[in-house]
Order: sequence, then C-alpha cells, then structure tokens
Amino acid sequence: MTMLSLPIKTERLLLRPFTPDDLDDLYEFQRLPEVARYLYRPPLTREQCVQSLERRAAGTEWAQDGDALAVAVCPVGEAKVVGEITLKLASTAARQAEIGWTFNPAYGGRGYATEAARATAGRAFAELGVHRLFARLDVLNTGSVRVCERLGMRREAHLVENDLDGERWGSEYVYATLAREWKADRP
Repeated sequence: MTMLSLPIKTERLLLRPFTPDDLDDLYEFQRLPEVARYLYRPPLTREQCVQSLERRAAGTEWAQDGDALAVAVCPVGEAKVVGEITLKLASTAARQAEIGWTFNPAYGGRGYATEAARATAGRAFAELGVHRLFARLDVLNTGSVRVCERLGMRREAHLVENDLDGERWGSEYVYATLAREWKADRP
C-alpha cells in the first residue's frame, strides 16, 4: 500500500492533514455527547483532544494492519475544521480498508460528509489499491446510514447488541463496496 495524496479538493471542501492549529475546531465537536455516542466512547476532554490531534497530525505510513489516516475536512476558503474522515487499513493482504467520518453537528445537513467520504473513497480505490471499503456504524446513526446509501454501499450485516455504549447495548450495520462496483458506478 502507498500513502493517500493530500490535499483533496472537492467542489466545496478541502481535505487536508490535521495541524496543531485545529485543536479548537476538533474539540468543538469531539466533546459533544451526541457525537461521542456513535463512537462508543465518552466525549473527549480538551487534553484528550490534544493527544488525539498529535496522533492525527503525525500521520501514519498506512502500511500495516491497523494503521489509520485521519483527514481534516474544511469548507473551501475557510480554515475551519467541520469534520474528519478516517481511513483504517483493516487488512493489507486482502486490501480492505474501513472508512469513517465524524462531523460537527452544527454543519449537518449540508452534504459535507457524503462529499468528503465520496472523494476519500475514490482516492482509496484509485491510489491505495483498496479492493473492499467498508463502514461500521451504530444503527441509530441515521445520518451515517444515509451517507453509506448515497455512496452506493450495500448493507452487508446487522450486528445486534455487539457493543456496550455505557449502559446501552449498541447494534451496528456494516456497509461495503468493492473497487469494481465503485468503478462501475462512476462515469
């Protein structure tokens, strides 16, 4: 596997590496309970965001199973980080990657997650040689369900009560698409 070339510019967004200057924007949404609940973890403290940002800004070689790349999502012409897209190398041998997204709810309903995920998925297939791209999400996260469906991903699994979110058993959907399906669905 190789590295994803950044930045990625779409019609309305710039996807770029994180920098230490992104702390306030990242903390703005990572501290929210309504964001954390779909990530199966508590909201992040400011100190946890500092540590998380250091990992994001350091990047990864994206060469071994478990390596992850997180990219800041900014509206074009603005320095404001409104979300992030993550690619995690799930299997080097099988060329499988997991895609995920986390966005500031204040910027919801604008199609940013779909636009950013579509651009990242396209690069994952074209540049990284990914064979299968999948997303795991809480079944209650209807916004992410819609993103997966807009991307043309198929629902492959419904895992029932497979994770504990505090006191609540969470269930997950797994959506996926193959490189050949992605290419066939694009002009």
